[in-house]
Amino acid sequence: MTDSVLRLRGLRKRYGDFVAVDDLDLDVPRGCVLGFLGPNGAGKTTTIRMILGIYEPSGGTIEVLGTPSALDVRHRIGYLPEEKGLYKKMKARDLIAYFAELKGMKSKDARQRAIELLDRYGLGEFKERKCDALSKGMGQKVQVLASIAHRPEFVILDEPFSGLDPVNQQVMEQVIADLSKDGSTIVFSTHDLEKAEHLCDRIAMLARGKKVFDGTLQEAFAALPKRIVIGTSAESAALQALSGVTSVARGRVDGTYELGLSQDASPDGILTACIRAGHEVRSFDKREPGLRELFFDRVGAKDAAEMLA
Repeated sequence: MTDSVLRLRGLRKRYGDFVAVDDLDLDVPRGCVLGFLGPNGAGKTTTIRMILGIYEPSGGTIEVLGTPSALDVRHRIGYLPEEKGLYKKMKARDLIAYFAELKGMKSKDARQRAIELLDRYGLGEFKERKCDALSKGMGQKVQVLASIAHRPEFVILDEPFSGLDPVNQQVMEQVIADLSKDGSTIVFSTHDLEKAEHLCDRIAMLARGKKVFDGTLQEAFAALPKRIVIGTSAESAALQALSGVTSVARGRVDGTYELGLSQDASPDGILTACIRAGHEVRSFDKREPGLRELFFDRVGAKDAAEMLA
């Protein structure tokens, strides 16, 4: 059996007649980086707060680090909430050290750890600056560092890239990569599909409170239909008649078509069949699927378009 840091079974959260999270099963293997994806209102933050014991579930079970309550192992967990906030009059170093001490680190070790993190992620010269004198991006970095200073083995980051400029987004990516390299298990929710595709080993996707995908990136892409874009003199009906072609749609450029293929079809085989049928082929492009395509496929075009707008 896989060593799971987090195991959810039948998790539900109801507010009156509204079901925010509906019968959610999820396993997060130790050492993985899992992206928690879904449009606004999908239930991501509600799920995270139930995992951490902030919200009481309406049903189902939660197991975190082998225990039924995250509160029993909170010193082993790091958490960055969606709503960011700092003690404004505390110095950056002192704030990070304070949160590390709350999670069980000795005072001397916590202060050394705070300085180490500030230096590593480009804030060393600001360690004596009060938080209300930091820029928004710097303040968010300080809060991220405060959430991981005690070297947690399980880290939950709720929308960690939200509001960060491109430079600080790169720093956040490096923080996640470093945590993973050090052996931490990481779950982070995000609207940024590029970040998820770049950083994650696994994806869990919610829509309207229900899980619509859970698996590795390889499994995600394998679940999508193959697509090619071909520029040809052939008519739509002739392309539809080719073995292995499941759909035909006009491309964005005149004279091109986007073809959906069956799982056992070969893109090169479709090209060969088209040429053998006597059709002129001007261009040919294999479309590798990505998370964006999976998102539209599983969440639905309307919800996906609203999230990605």
